[in-house]
Amino acid sequence: MNRVLITGATSMIGTALINECVKNSVEVLAIVRKNSKKISSIHCNKFVTCIEANLNELNNLSINKNCDVFYHFAWDGTTRENRLAARPQLNNINYTLDAVELAHRLGCKKFIGAGSQAEYGIVTEKIYPYTRVEPLTSYGIAKYAAGKLSRILCDGYGINHIWTRIFSVYGENDNENTMIKYAIKQFESNQVAKFSSAKQMWNYLYAGDAGKIFYLLGQRDAASGVYNVASEDTRQLKDFILELKSIYGSGAECEFSTETSQQTVSLNPDITSLVNAIGWVPDTSFSRGIRKVIDHMSNNVS
Repeated sequence: MNRVLITGATSMIGTALINECVKNSVEVLAIVRKNSKKISSIHCNKFVTCIEANLNELNNLSINKNCDVFYHFAWDGTTRENRLAARPQLNNINYTLDAVELAHRLGCKKFIGAGSQAEYGIVTEKIYPYTRVEPLTSYGIAKYAAGKLSRILCDGYGINHIWTRIFSVYGENDNENTMIKYAIKQFESNQVAKFSSAKQMWNYLYAGDAGKIFYLLGQRDAASGVYNVASEDTRQLKDFILELKSIYGSGAECEFSTETSQQTVSLNPDITSLVNAIGWVPDTSFSRGIRKVIDHMSNNVS
């Protein structure tokens, strides 16, 4: 793997993948939305070339370089409101197919798409790549459709198609409204952090490990198929919160609701096929990853 193209390059996983590629001397063509405020998160060097283009321009994008692997992370309508609405998600299916067409024009031998655990819907038992999908949101439905249709298009072009279903990834460049960022801010300011009952099973994967997973999926001879992208650390969400709290000592306070929703999503992914495909197990502990996030937040206080 000598050259790759990445859409959604400024996303948390996109930047982590770029870092992993640069570390391994792989050239990156990074597709960045026009006028993106996050472009500064990409460190341009001799290995990274930024190309400004919106998703609706992929179909007509002209790039005069061949690539080995195409990573498609970009997705419109990721706010909570848009994830539930039907029409904002519809275009993403076409954009994914446009990405496959571009991958074909660039001579890519492998297409790696970013699906979501939302494709599974609510599952109470262990979640395997072959677990029946029953998405409940427009976002999950669109991700599933994009994965299935892009697989058909890739098969027609002879492109190896890998569809990942990403679980809960956290890291330094995460959105500000996540549970982890909220908890850290509350503990840092000596305020009580309030949560749901947090009794559901959960799985957290550090962004740096996610970047390495995607790098290895491109670099190794991984077979076409669906792969769960997660860690091996699955436990009650409350346990993760209390581990984060312990970093701040006895002075940190949090409260958990006594009410339990009957429709709470529970995440218990199986990553056996992923580990077998890439020959590596995610190895950043939650505690170590969280300390990196805390250090980054402390060093970037305005």
